[in-house]
Amino acid sequence: MIGSGAPAGARLDPVEPDVDPQSQEERAVDGPDKLLADLYRSESPRLVRSLTRRTRNSDDAHDLVQDVFFRLARLRGQGALLERPQAYLRRIASNLLKDRAKSASRQSVALHVVADEEMLPGIDPHRILESRDMLRRLEAAIMRLRPRTREVFMAHRMEGLTYAEIAERTGLSVKGVEKQMSKALVQLDRMLNRN
Repeated sequence: MIGSGAPAGARLDPVEPDVDPQSQEERAVDGPDKLLADLYRSESPRLVRSLTRRTRNSDDAHDLVQDVFFRLARLRGQGALLERPQAYLRRIASNLLKDRAKSASRQSVALHVVADEEMLPGIDPHRILESRDMLRRLEAAIMRLRPRTREVFMAHRMEGLTYAEIAERTGLSVKGVEKQMSKALVQLDRMLNRN
């Protein structure tokens, strides 16, 4: 449509060629739709504030307000006229909050497992006894090590000291600490693996 006289970038509608988009929007919001739009403008901020206080979440409150007006629009689409739409909006919002609470409750109940019906993992008395027995045997084996070997082993494994720190503490060379650790590991392995 070159040379049609329309401003650059203007959208031309093939059905209504010379209609201004502003007048199309105004015509779309007539009658019941205009009443609903006016009600939304006047009541939605109040509903958002009220629902934000109750849900403690602004995003949830905005979503709920959209749901409230959707339900109202659906009701008005069925031809229902309301005397006090503000009160009806508050009632819809309250019902939506109750529905969400029920749904959350049902979901948490579905996730609940009765302890009597399920075998809980991790509690094995035989394993606990075996662990205690192993600890007793390890303690006895450590006590049978020579004092210097035991001191080096405990400093490294229990206190987390490096070989250099142990050498400084005990007066041994780092090579001497390595030999003591090697002796400790061989002797403990031999003592613990005896039947």
